[in-house]
Amino acid sequence: MDKDKAQEIIERNCEGDHTQGILAARDVMELLSGKWKIQIIATLSFDGKKRFMDLLRNVEGIGSKMLSKELQTLESNQLVTRTVCDTKPITVEYEITEYGKTLNALIAEMISWGIEHRKRIMS
Repeated sequence: MDKDKAQEIIERNCEGDHTQGILAARDVMELLSGKWKIQIIATLSFDGKKRFMDLLRNVEGIGSKMLSKELQTLESNQLVTRTVCDTKPITVEYEITEYGKTLNALIAEMISWGIEHRKRIMS
C-alpha cells in the first residue's frame, strides 16, 4: 500500500483526529499480539476448517494449552468459530468467520512487507 492510500484511509476513518487512529491501531495490536494468533488465523484462512489436532500440527511449535487459549481469545473476538461435531469420539472443528476473513488483506500486506524486509536485510 502506498503512502497516499494509507493516509487517505487514516483521514477517512479518523476524521482528522489521529488519536482515534492511534487507539484503533493499539486495539489491533492487542488483539493480534503474540506469536500465535496471526499464524492460527492465516492457517484457517488459507487451509479452511481444521480440527484441533490438525491446527496443533500446522502451527509449528505451539503447545496444546496455548493453542486452546489462543483459540478461545479468537472465538471471543468473533474471528473464529468452534463447532463440536456429533462423532465418537467427539471432535471439534475451528473455522475462520466472515468477520475474521476481513483480516486477510492485512495479513497479505504483512506477508508482502515481510518478504521485502527479508530481501532487504539479507542483501
